[in-house]
Formats: sequence, C-alpha cells, structure tokens
Amino acid sequence: MQTALIAIGAYLLGSVSFAIVVSRVMGLPDPRAYGSGNPGATNVLRSGNRTAASLTLAGDAAKGWLAVWLAIILTAQPPATGIDAPLAGLCAFVGHVFPVFHGFKGGKGVATAAGALIGIDPWLGLATLASFGVVALFFRMVSLASIIAALFAASYAFWLFGTAPVTAAVAIMVALLISRHRDNILRLLRGEERRIGEKSQ
Repeated sequence: MQTALIAIGAYLLGSVSFAIVVSRVMGLPDPRAYGSGNPGATNVLRSGNRTAASLTLAGDAAKGWLAVWLAIILTAQPPATGIDAPLAGLCAFVGHVFPVFHGFKGGKGVATAAGALIGIDPWLGLATLASFGVVALFFRMVSLASIIAALFAASYAFWLFGTAPVTAAVAIMVALLISRHRDNILRLLRGEERRIGEKSQ
C-alpha cells in the first residue's frame, strides 16, 4: 500500500507543469501555443523571457528530485537497493510526460529526469549532466545532447547498480524520453534540427 501511495503521489507531483504554471503567473503565452508546443524550459525560452525559462527548468528538475527524496524519507530505503525511491522518480517523470492536470499532454521530461537521477544518486545525476554538457557544447543541439545523455544514463546506472530495480527504472525513463524525441530524431537525420542560439527561418 505504501509503495502504491508513493507512486501516485510522485505521479501527481510530476504532473505539475512548471512551464504552464510559470507562464500563467508571469503573464506569458501558453508554451503549448508557440514554438515547438512543448511545455518545457527550452520552449519557454523562445518567449524571450529567460527568468521564466530558468524557473521552469528549476521547478521541473526539483519535482523529480523531491519525489525521490520524499520516498527515501518515508521508507528509509536506499535507492541503490530499494524499489520505492526509483519508482518515485520514474512516476514523477511519467507525470511530467503525461500530466493528469494538463490533459495528459506534457513535456519531454529531460529536466525532471535529471532531478530524479540526482535524487537517486548524485554521481549518476552529475555524470549524466556532464554528458549532456559535453554534447551540447560541441554540437549545440539540446535534443541531441538530451538523447545521448539519456543513453549514457542507462549505462551509468548499470555500471553503478547492476541489475537492481533502480537500473530498470532508469532504463524505462530513458526509453520513454527518447521516444518523446522522435520528431527531433527525424529532424536530426534530415539535418534540420536547430542549434542553440540559431534563429528560426
């Protein structure tokens, strides 16, 4: 019962879309109505408001971390061997991608996944963020950096935890995150994906 309640609570927490909430509070357009239509920090940045984008990024990452932290506090189970904390991180991620409060139409989950990974294990989260940063620096594509960092996250999780439940939770997050980037993958294959700082035609 406790595991089920943690999963539901984490999902509801993840369902709070900070892109939408921050935009409404700051009087900005709904992020689902411009740019890529994705309610995430990258699209909010297209509004020209860097503060709103920063708050969105921080909020979406924080809810992933908070879901894991609360599960650890409630169960006293270490994420490396327990099931509740990794499940909480996964459910928060699923909530962001399919939010019950916003018609099940959410974002791609990059920030929320990063927050959850840091909550599960700081080394796992930091290694994944470092991978993202390196790819973003060299190729200047957020989507490509997100996809490659996600693949590395799965490898890091297996290296750190073997076949523990946390590795399965991370693998599911990675698979879902990559599937949410399918349009970006098609644009990457066509050489049409925009780079960081590049103006739309």
